[in-house]
Amino acid sequence: MKQSIMIALSKGRILKETLPLLKQAGIEPTEDLNSRKLIFPTNHSHINLLIVRATDVPTYVEYGAADMGVSGKDVLLEHGSQALYEPLDLKIAECKLMTAGPIGREPGSGRLKVATKFVNIAKRYYAEQGKQVDIIKLYGSMELAPLVGLADKIIDVVDTGNTLRANGLEPQELIAHISSRLVVNKAAMKVKLHELKKIIDGLKQAVLNTTNNQ
Repeated sequence: MKQSIMIALSKGRILKETLPLLKQAGIEPTEDLNSRKLIFPTNHSHINLLIVRATDVPTYVEYGAADMGVSGKDVLLEHGSQALYEPLDLKIAECKLMTAGPIGREPGSGRLKVATKFVNIAKRYYAEQGKQVDIIKLYGSMELAPLVGLADKIIDVVDTGNTLRANGLEPQELIAHISSRLVVNKAAMKVKLHELKKIIDGLKQAVLNTTNNQ
């Protein structure tokens, strides 16, 4: 009998770009993922998909509620857990994590104020530079912060940069290149090695095929 496998995914761009890779690896949901359900069956009776918030994927995998999941590198860097095995860069949902500020305006001479939802990343980034900054946690609409004087800069993910420019901001320092990664619970990797390795190998081949066809 095959061991059950739970795969944690999050709705939005990552889910949209993960599904074709899973399909190439032979795994497809058998129900519409747009319903209000949170756990979905697949064409394999022992594999289910768990739909959670993007920021919660590493937590579900780390604590074993899911055996594996797909998470953006930005979320993984912020989560900061050493308890996850990260076997594969899926090369999807690619963007950059950057600082941004008002176009052509240098921050004043006082202590730098930075607004972001990536508080841990921001602390590490400025600590490495030896800079003392005030980190202001925001959950959304980051671009507003410099416009209304709440912060001098923001740290956020940047794709095209159009939203920044529309709000009079420009991307500045690159902190990290971001893409979605496959993460696996370390205990599950030992106990369910055979089943998980089949999925990892299937996804590895799917990423290779997609990359070669671009």
